[in-house]
Amino acid sequence: MKLLRIICLLVAGNVLLACETVGSFKIPNRPTNPQYEYVKTAHSFYGMHEIRDRQTLKEFTGVDPSKTQWCAAFVNAVLKENNTLGSGSVTEVPLMARSFLFWGERVDEPKIGDVVVFPRGNQGWQGHVGFYIETRVIKDIDYYVILGGNQENGVTYDNYPAYKALTIRRGFPQD
Repeated sequence: MKLLRIICLLVAGNVLLACETVGSFKIPNRPTNPQYEYVKTAHSFYGMHEIRDRQTLKEFTGVDPSKTQWCAAFVNAVLKENNTLGSGSVTEVPLMARSFLFWGERVDEPKIGDVVVFPRGNQGWQGHVGFYIETRVIKDIDYYVILGGNQENGVTYDNYPAYKALTIRRGFPQD
């Protein structure tokens, strides 16, 4: 099911802010947060599946999503689309989720569009990476809503326990 996009206006104090509602998410479009552009780009692939939309995802990420763990390739492609250096600028293994452990600038509090790295699997090198959307509390536990690729074999929004995040990183477009 495709999410309905609605353009809305919010009044915060005396400042008028444009925002976009994507499903139940209200994503503010603030010029002071260039990472919002990452979310807009990533969201444009929302609902695509690694088998059904294999060719489109392959062209965008540069890898075959039906044969490769492609979360890092997706994040790197979104960053590239927005004139931002990806994890290949800090490592020789940009297709690994953990290649983002030292990318960008480490931050303690996530903002929309920040890159979050999580562990995955039983091996220390395994991981998952995606874009932070918001924090939700479920049964008294904070979860980060992450927009990413290779989530349920597609581009989706999914909840990850915040306490499991290995790092939160912020990158900025190149001038």
